[in-house]
Amino acid sequence: MKNQTLFRGSKIVAYADGGARGNPGPAATGVLVGGKEYGEYIGEKTNNQAEYAAVIFALKKIKQLAGKKNSKDAEVEIRMDSQLVSRQLGGRYKIKESELKPLFVDIWNLRLEFKNVYFVHVPREANKIADRIVNKVLDGRS
Repeated sequence: MKNQTLFRGSKIVAYADGGARGNPGPAATGVLVGGKEYGEYIGEKTNNQAEYAAVIFALKKIKQLAGKKNSKDAEVEIRMDSQLVSRQLGGRYKIKESELKPLFVDIWNLRLEFKNVYFVHVPREANKIADRIVNKVLDGRS
């Protein structure tokens, strides 16, 4: 049975963060969805690549937890503290870095699995858990 606590109505809220130690440097993602924490090491990346990877990871995790059928009816809100990335994904800013364009396409394609996907910029303080997950993953690699 899929995670029923994931839904509050038909809206799913996830917090996502990506970070690199160095730019580029060792990088990781952190995601909070359905009250559960997830993270992964993603190799040598820039901070922006890590932020994009966190969104990809969040969307894939939501689809896995909700199931394909529930995903089609779900509205997803991805909250992140990167104003640049949230605005690029929301179509307000152009993507100038060529290495981000394929990641944008990946996110665009994942969006099609849901009814709607929104990207919301939140203050860093509101994204502390996702940030902590990133640092925990990176600290574990030391």
